[in-house]
Amino acid sequence: MGAEVTLLGVRHHGPGSARAVGAALAQLQPDVVLIEGPPEADGIVALAGEKDMAPPVALLAHVVDDPAKAAFWPFAAFSPEWVAIRYAVERELPVRFIDLPASQSLVAVQEPDSGAPKDPIGALAEAAGHDDAERWWEDVVEHRTPDTEAGADALAPFAAVAEAMTALRELDGNNRRDELREAYMRQQVRAARRAGHARIAVVCGAWHVPALASMPTVAHDRALLAELPKKVRTEITWVPWTHRRLSQHTGYGAGIDSPGWYHHLFTSTDDEPLARWLTKAAALLRAEDHPVSSAHVIEAVRLARTLGVMRGRPLAGLTETLDAVRSVMCDGSDVALALVHDRLVVGDALGEVPESAPAVPLQRDIVRLQRSLRLKPEAAERELALDLRKELDTSRSLLLHRLRLLGIAWGTPSRSAVNSTGTFRESWRLRWDPEFAVRIVEAAQWGSTVEDAATGKAVETALATRELSELTGLAERCLLAGLPAALPPVMRVLADRAALDTDVAQLARALPALVRALRYGDVRGTDGSALDGVARGLAERICVGLPPACTGLDADGATAMRAHVDGVHAAITLLEQGTPSEQGTEAADPLADRWAATLQSLARREPSAGPATGVPGLLRGRAVRLLLDDGRLDSEEAGRRLGLVLSMASAPADAAGWVEGFLAGGGALLLHDPRLLGLLDEWLTGVPGEVFTDVLPLLRRTFSGLEAGVRRTVGERVAAGPLGAAAVPTAPATALDQVRADAVLPTLTLLLGLPAAGSARIHRQPDRRSAS
Repeated sequence: MGAEVTLLGVRHHGPGSARAVGAALAQLQPDVVLIEGPPEADGIVALAGEKDMAPPVALLAHVVDDPAKAAFWPFAAFSPEWVAIRYAVERELPVRFIDLPASQSLVAVQEPDSGAPKDPIGALAEAAGHDDAERWWEDVVEHRTPDTEAGADALAPFAAVAEAMTALRELDGNNRRDELREAYMRQQVRAARRAGHARIAVVCGAWHVPALASMPTVAHDRALLAELPKKVRTEITWVPWTHRRLSQHTGYGAGIDSPGWYHHLFTSTDDEPLARWLTKAAALLRAEDHPVSSAHVIEAVRLARTLGVMRGRPLAGLTETLDAVRSVMCDGSDVALALVHDRLVVGDALGEVPESAPAVPLQRDIVRLQRSLRLKPEAAERELALDLRKELDTSRSLLLHRLRLLGIAWGTPSRSAVNSTGTFRESWRLRWDPEFAVRIVEAAQWGSTVEDAATGKAVETALATRELSELTGLAERCLLAGLPAALPPVMRVLADRAALDTDVAQLARALPALVRALRYGDVRGTDGSALDGVARGLAERICVGLPPACTGLDADGATAMRAHVDGVHAAITLLEQGTPSEQGTEAADPLADRWAATLQSLARREPSAGPATGVPGLLRGRAVRLLLDDGRLDSEEAGRRLGLVLSMASAPADAAGWVEGFLAGGGALLLHDPRLLGLLDEWLTGVPGEVFTDVLPLLRRTFSGLEAGVRRTVGERVAAGPLGAAAVPTAPATALDQVRADAVLPTLTLLLGLPAAGSARIHRQPDRRSAS
């Protein structure tokens, strides 16, 4: 007697299909279940029955020698294939995956699809006179519940779908890759028959049902499968997945627009799934401070059902439900509705897999660290603030930095909500992506622990890097990640590259990262002596080569070089502070003096008179401003140089660039020194009309970079009348009330952390000011 084969054609990740599969299997009582999927998973399918396995999950298969060649097969609680797996595992029935082996599909050349429609459901909807395929499928399949009446045939829906797909395939044909897949599926069905199974249930995509219903000869299928490439060694395991990843139409997504909604429909155990979902929406909006009450829920349920009836739908679908939420709960706001869509329609559910699932040693080390550091991977984005003075937070920081080195960007550095210039604080934005599973497998080639793998990856990256700035950035990341074994080889490569690099711009780009690494190294207690030597060597070479490198630059080159000058200045200032053990010394830092001399040389250079001659005014003005801010130049000398630049002998464009460099970073000095403002005003009013149009963009850019308060005050002073060396008249000062002034001293002393005796110092300050 021949075996009975029942084909259950489904739509992947559909709750209606999943419920129909459950009812069909209960009616069939099969003794083997065949499922569309990679046959390599047969050995681990039993893990689906363990209590620690919670969907959404996915099968991950990768080529052992090339982990980048990988593929996922995701399953949600509402996936028909998952329902079939659970049915078989709970009853200890054999389960077999019957799609092409991953060992061949991962290396097969992917040819463009031809013949088969990209959206067979859309084609059926169009044939039924509907322009919205999703709504049509929801009405026909997803919103239906299994018919529980006596004598109801649970297989009837599958017969109808098979008939529709047969007609569709006759019109549109098939593509070569699907022909290969279907030939392999038929071979597996034949194997199940030969194994003696009497009742065989096959759960596959509805598109494949007609090809499995009519069996060609064995020779025909063998001839097709002879085209497949040679098998390669692969490994397969279960990995957690997310609803958000299911909603994506690219990469390893499944293209399900509303996985959270589908999950709710499938898991609802009562007759009021709509009311229950709207109650969740109301709770979410209330948590976000939206005024939503139970009356809103009642009205939204009524409106959604009314819309469903008006639109001729058997039940209110997602479209009607969201329309009701927008109108009743969100007051017509799409912003509030977007929150509901993101949290409930899509959702952030993250699955779990048992510890017994196969995993590379690196994966197990990551899981161990996540547990010991109490960092649970979550699909929803969240903020994490770390205090590096605490051992636990330091260990968390090291893990996140090491994973970033491995290309696993679980954490992304973010701006702290607390304004602080200290280096002991870090802020991260965390979100776990299921595709990190592939990155972990790829990174396993460098080590079996996170530290070993990050070290191996850093060394290999250093050897392959040619840009000096990228090497210094890598050295900084090694320090942040606490990789003492990686730093020496990285520093050797860095020193070799630095010795050969003569481009001042490249050196200037590289220096700030090295100095930042030294600064963070101090906080983390790491040894940065090697970095200190390289950083000082780079700074010395920049001091020598900067003035010639600034000669003959065009406007874009000058702007880029100004950014480099600012970065080097900040780096040398930070480097001048030295390590904590050196900060107590009073000896002057020769590097700071050398840098000041370089800026002096730059400031004295001749202006640009044509291509390849002179130093642009932007850089000369910037050098003067940096010297002024550091106290290496007094305001009198700065005013004299400004006067020279703004004289009639200077070209207006060069003078405008000089002013831009001088005022960059803050224009408060114009308020404190009216003479500078007067010189600038006199020059600006004297620029010839035919030249003013040319310098106007530079001037607008310069003054737009000033603080709003500075711009306003400058405008008020210019509008008040002629500007000169005298200070702008102000209201007469009122007499100082010494008793009231003394009353604030105890509080001020406490805020400043001064000893009680310091109040005398504070007390004398107003006396000197009033005497002056």
